[in-house]
Amino acid sequence: MTQIILVRHGQTPWNLDKIFRGSRDIPLNDQGRQEARLTGEWLQGETIHAIYCSPLSRARDTAHAIARHHGLAVADLPGLTDLCYGDWEGVPLAEVKVTYAELYRQWETAPHTVRFPRGETLDEVRDRAVEAVEVVVQRHPGQIVLLAAHRAVNKVLIAAFIGLDNSHFWRLGQDTTAINRFHRMGDTWHIMGLNDTCHLRGLARGAYVDF
Repeated sequence: MTQIILVRHGQTPWNLDKIFRGSRDIPLNDQGRQEARLTGEWLQGETIHAIYCSPLSRARDTAHAIARHHGLAVADLPGLTDLCYGDWEGVPLAEVKVTYAELYRQWETAPHTVRFPRGETLDEVRDRAVEAVEVVVQRHPGQIVLLAAHRAVNKVLIAAFIGLDNSHFWRLGQDTTAINRFHRMGDTWHIMGLNDTCHLRGLARGAYVDF
């Protein structure tokens, strides 16, 4: 049995200001660094054999905040890179809703059908992310592996693990530094926990925003 701990990165300025991030390398802000530190402290008593992350610094720095408690190196796993939003990247949500009004409505109602202009589809993200996880599972049989990634990547992986298609994208919540747990037995993923944010209880945080 291989166990996966799937973590989303901490908050960035573009999360806070509702600007599309995607493949842009936007670093953690002060709150994001605090979230990452608390995640590391929450997990410090657990056994973790290996840690992988998206190559983007917001995920890598979150992974390093966890890895420091375990004496582990962090390895980049390119398949975990965030969804490429193409022309939406660097653009505030409010502007996207106006400039790309029809496509944004499609994104809200049928996300699995959207290809972002000069960007990716959810299916493409899912294919590369699932392939990356399969590599990890083959590399670490019977071990516990932590993966640090992104909202969209985590959502499509969770959907894949529990047998949902990408039309269910908006039904899956992912807070910053959310912790998700899965056990792989044979070819079957078992859900052990989703969107756990108990480690953030001491932080002043607003209502959940899916962005």
